[in-house]
Amino acid sequence: MDKLKQLHKTLVNNKFINYTVVFFIFIILFLLINSGVINRYLSNLIIMILIMIVMATSLNIATGFLGQLHLGHAAFMGIGAYTAGIIGIALQDVIASDLLLFLVATFGAMITAGFAGFLVGTPALRLRGDYLGIMTLGFGEIVRTVITNLKSITNGAQGLSGIPRIMTFPIAFWTTVIVVTLIFLFMNSRHGRAIISIREDEIASESVGINITRYKLLGFILASMFAGVGGSMFAFKESFLAPISFNFIKSVEIFVIVVLGGMGSLSGSIIAAIVLVFLPEYLRDFNQYRYLLYSSVLIIIMLYRPQGLMGTKEINFIKIKTWIKSKYTKVFLKGSD
Repeated sequence: MDKLKQLHKTLVNNKFINYTVVFFIFIILFLLINSGVINRYLSNLIIMILIMIVMATSLNIATGFLGQLHLGHAAFMGIGAYTAGIIGIALQDVIASDLLLFLVATFGAMITAGFAGFLVGTPALRLRGDYLGIMTLGFGEIVRTVITNLKSITNGAQGLSGIPRIMTFPIAFWTTVIVVTLIFLFMNSRHGRAIISIREDEIASESVGINITRYKLLGFILASMFAGVGGSMFAFKESFLAPISFNFIKSVEIFVIVVLGGMGSLSGSIIAAIVLVFLPEYLRDFNQYRYLLYSSVLIIIMLYRPQGLMGTKEINFIKIKTWIKSKYTKVFLKGSD
């Protein structure tokens, strides 16, 4: 009983520290943006990082935790983006509140992206490994082609314009926090543990009564729905959508973030998203060599850290605080000697 109480106390303290750190990060960034220290270019870059965090953590459900090769995640982002964009254009004169408009459009994006995930996941998850990757890749190209040819709805290759630009840093930040928190809570529930067990050993999972097909589909649908959230954020940030924005290259970018951060680590996806969005931008001064440098960094990391930056671990602020405290104590004791 004492051990359970101690475990509960540790979890509560860890959550309190996590939310406190997140709140302070928001306050600092918000003040820097409002005061002009962080200019408009950098603030837009920060919002793009938040969007990629949503996309990477959502893909991590299907690829990292479930262990399925998914190479068409940008397709669900595109479905969510166009759904949110169309709803935003239709309701921008009806709904005065930017936040309410974003919530309504995002809910619609989640529904359509989740439904698409259900339609694709039902037959696709019967496949494994490379075959599943090829099928999701094909689905991504199908979605891009459909968007290009639905000129009456999406305006085809010319792109969908007139979307209200309502994405602000606070909306993007707290949307990202909510998405990551929901994914974290789900993966630490019994359903999340069932999904992780499927990744580790399907036969053993099935032998203890886990419905493999059901949980695979559940993980795929959740990944698709949260990708729809990322698509909605992207639509209201850019205010213009083109089919080329959701091609195979975008899916690869998201997949690389997941692999680099660590398949099965939300903290890793967040760190990798920050690095891989900032790095190409800060290498613009070396325009001729920036893609060479960018690729070289990825190759070096994959050679010397194939499990990714975080592996399957998560950042624990209590352990960090304990480590800092122990280091400080050692330094203080040495100084006193």
